[in-house]
Amino acid sequence: MARYSLTVNGTPSSVEAWDGAMPLLYALRNDLGLHAAKFGCGLGQCGACTVLIDDQAARSCRVSIADAAGKRITTGEGLGTPQQPHPVQAAFIAEQAAQCGYCTNGMVMSTVALLKQNPKPSREQTQAALAGNLCRCGSHDRVLKAVARASGQREA
Repeated sequence: MARYSLTVNGTPSSVEAWDGAMPLLYALRNDLGLHAAKFGCGLGQCGACTVLIDDQAARSCRVSIADAAGKRITTGEGLGTPQQPHPVQAAFIAEQAAQCGYCTNGMVMSTVALLKQNPKPSREQTQAALAGNLCRCGSHDRVLKAVARASGQREA
């Protein structure tokens, strides 16, 4: 068994795995007890498992524990708290941009990554950045409003 060193939400962590190909998602959920990232499709197509790796949105079901070692990983738990949510989380709350909530982690994490790269994205840029995040409830319009709110813009 090999040991992999990770920095998750600013805290150094260590995870043992039989195989370095084990998905980062499994380590986050099963070994570190972090459940914001959800197991959705397992193919990197739905976005429910999105985390930030060195400030870039990444599908944790498709990133191996070996590839994540030594990188800065941020999960939904590392953004804010219920008392002081991250501005993107606060915008999602204010716009009621979740119904069942399963996709919310991926939408929030992808939005955080987008706003780090482009603090004032257009509606089209936002749609493109979130295109890989699936929501079956149909919250897309409220999600777009939440991104606009988080970026300090009015929704068009």
